[in-house]
Amino acid sequence: MTRALFVLLLTVAAPVAANAQTPPAAQARPDCSSPEHHQFDFWLGTWNVTVAGKPAGTNRIESVMNGCGLLEHWSSAGGGHGTSLNFYDRRTQTWSQAWIDEGGNALHLSGTFANGRMVLASEPRKTDSGVDVQRITWSKNADATVRQLWESSTDGGTTWTVAFDGTYAGRP
Repeated sequence: MTRALFVLLLTVAAPVAANAQTPPAAQARPDCSSPEHHQFDFWLGTWNVTVAGKPAGTNRIESVMNGCGLLEHWSSAGGGHGTSLNFYDRRTQTWSQAWIDEGGNALHLSGTFANGRMVLASEPRKTDSGVDVQRITWSKNADATVRQLWESSTDGGTTWTVAFDGTYAGRP
């Protein structure tokens, strides 16, 4: 009788013990498959970039971290280079970009995607000339090119000047 009770206990306890070994967090691990994580996918690719029809550089945008981010590799026509990491933050429901160039110049932007446009801006920063804000807007055109409009403000965003107005055309 004792042996039969022992076998019965093992039969019941084994599945419970097996399930207890898998932590709940591992069972429900979030990924980046939501539509929000892919709002900026229109920027993926290898591009020739022009400003007013003149070469400005090349840019390669690749998906990284299992689709959780976009990595930018910029090469200007003048020889400069820069890199950015772009990602959707599910906690804040915003996009972020961290940019750095080979001279150590950094830019941190955040914002949202709406009406077919990704709009990211820096936090206002006090400078000797006023309150600096940078804003970059990316939009996909009907001909599959992408427009990148970079605007700067020295009065906290009241007025804007164009710093860069580039057209991205896919490279063969």
